[in-house]
Amino acid sequence: MLGIYFSGTGNSRYALETFLRHFHKPAETVAIEDKSAAKLIRQHQELIFSYSVQYSNIPKMLKDFIDQNSRLWNGKKIFVIATMGLFSGDGAGILARRLKRYGAHITGGLHLKMPDSISDVKALKRPLEQNKLLVRKAEKKIAHAAERIKHGKAPQDGIGWLPHLAGLLGQRLYFFGETKRYSDKLKVNSQICIGCGRCASFCPMGNIRIENGKAKAYGKCTMCYRCVNSCPKQAITLLGKKVVSQGTIETYL
Repeated sequence: MLGIYFSGTGNSRYALETFLRHFHKPAETVAIEDKSAAKLIRQHQELIFSYSVQYSNIPKMLKDFIDQNSRLWNGKKIFVIATMGLFSGDGAGILARRLKRYGAHITGGLHLKMPDSISDVKALKRPLEQNKLLVRKAEKKIAHAAERIKHGKAPQDGIGWLPHLAGLLGQRLYFFGETKRYSDKLKVNSQICIGCGRCASFCPMGNIRIENGKAKAYGKCTMCYRCVNSCPKQAITLLGKKVVSQGTIETYL
């Protein structure tokens, strides 16, 4: 078994690691940006795929990874975990359908509501204790799902035509363009930036570089929000104009 994840602020990575602990089965985990990911996928028949939903859709970087490695999925047994800050309808289902297109056998799906990572928009912001409670509830749901799978009854969150319809009407039809291509909206306030390089080291796309002592974005952002949530000076924004509240999964544990 292999665990694969695409995670911005750590929610999906933590969900995957928690699931594997409860499943009590030895397994490696690997991020999709890791250069060894494709090689490890070839070596395993059973996969657990964990990712964060964006606008009821798959992040552009993850879409590209799936499509560019299309031959890897044929015949694989895959369970999908989808993390989200808001109801997505078919978060697990939309990734499941893409993998199924390339010959994967989807065993089920799990939806987990987690702390919102969009740190420069006031919407969905919750007090710290509420976010901690969300994580605890997710942990319980993960434990229950693992037990169900052990007994051959994998949860089917987001799988089927009804969740598909809910996902379409919920956000995807209205915000389809937001994940259709990489974003060029990432902004760095050069007056605040101290050129520490944290953003560049965290970016899975290699989209940020330090030039003349300042961070600079190059128009290929996958909206994972790692840099925005990790900047010590709150100098980076994407959808909003000002950082409201930063946080990674470690904040809520």
